[in-house]
Amino acid sequence: MIQVRVLCFGVLKDWLGASAVTVELPEGATVAELLARLGEGRAEGLLRGIAVSVNAEFASVAHALNEGDEVGLLPPVSGGSQGLEQVVALCSEPIQVEKWINAAKQGEDGAVVVFDGIVRNNTRGRASLFLDYEAYEEMAEKQMRELASEARTRFGVRHVTMIHRLGRLDVGETSVLIVVASAHRVQAFEACRWLIDTLKKTVPIWKRETFADGAVWAAGEAFPAEIAVKSPEAAYDS
Repeated sequence: MIQVRVLCFGVLKDWLGASAVTVELPEGATVAELLARLGEGRAEGLLRGIAVSVNAEFASVAHALNEGDEVGLLPPVSGGSQGLEQVVALCSEPIQVEKWINAAKQGEDGAVVVFDGIVRNNTRGRASLFLDYEAYEEMAEKQMRELASEARTRFGVRHVTMIHRLGRLDVGETSVLIVVASAHRVQAFEACRWLIDTLKKTVPIWKRETFADGAVWAAGEAFPAEIAVKSPEAAYDS
C-alpha cells in the first residue's frame, strides 16, 4: 500500500470537507483510482471538468501514483469560462444544505433563493416510512447541467446549484437542493421555480415510496409532449 496527500482548492474544499487529506491506495494506483475512491458517497459530479496535479505538475488520470506523492484537485480557476457559475451533482450521502447555500453566495449577489425538497411523513393520507430514489445517472447529470446553464441564460442569474440525493432517504431528509444566486430577487425566484418544475418533468430520476402498508413507485409527472413517446393507441388515433 502507498499513501498520498490530497490537496483541495476552491469549492472542492467544501466537497471534501478539508483542504488536505491523506489517502491510502494499492501499489500502482492511478489518479483515476484515487478520484474514484474520493468520490465514494459524495457528489462526485463535482469532479468533472477539474484538473489534477501530481507534485505540482499537471497529470492525466492514467498517471501512476507513488508513495508520498502530493495530488492537487484543481477546480476551474476564477475568471475562467466555467468559473463556479454552477454546481450540479447526484449524491448518496446527506446533502449539507447550509454548506451549499453559503458556497453559492458572492459579494455581487443581492438575492439567494433556495428550494429544499424534503421527505414528508405522508402521501395522500398514507403514512410514509422512507423513500428510495434511483436515476439513469449519466443522463440525469447531463440534463441537470443543461438545465442549470439554460436557467443562467434565460433568467440572467449568476449561479445555480442543483444536487439530488439517490438511495434511501428517511423522513425529514433533503432529497433535492436548488440554490440560485442573482443580483436581483425576481430573476432568482423565477429561475428557482423553473428549475424544480422542469427537473421534475424531464430528468430521469424515480421515487419509490414505502408506507406502513406497502410500497409503490410514484407516478410522477408526464414527460412534455415534445419528448414523450406516444402509446400505440394514441398513435393509431392521430
